[in-house]
Amino acid sequence: MAEKSRARRRILKGYDKLAFGGVADAVRLMFWEEPDFEQIGQMDLFNIAEIKRPKGGGMEIKFFDRIKALQCMEALDGESENGPGGFYRALEAGVRSFGRTEEE
Repeated sequence: MAEKSRARRRILKGYDKLAFGGVADAVRLMFWEEPDFEQIGQMDLFNIAEIKRPKGGGMEIKFFDRIKALQCMEALDGESENGPGGFYRALEAGVRSFGRTEEE
């Protein structure tokens, strides 16, 4: 159980960093003509999902979706409040409600 709790904390920490982490290093990287690989190793580029250098020059940086990270954090938080079975109970209740008619 402690291992599961530790993994959960690591997951939440990662989502927290995606949702609230800074992008200053990524912006700094965009303005470099030739990146210094030693400095890149020291930068916080955790929020970057993809980097492209088109043939015409420049650089494209795509970031992870902050809203999705927040939604995942909320889902994990709700799971802890309701327990792992809470989701399944809600799902079953929803399925039962589809089977009812207006007369019931």
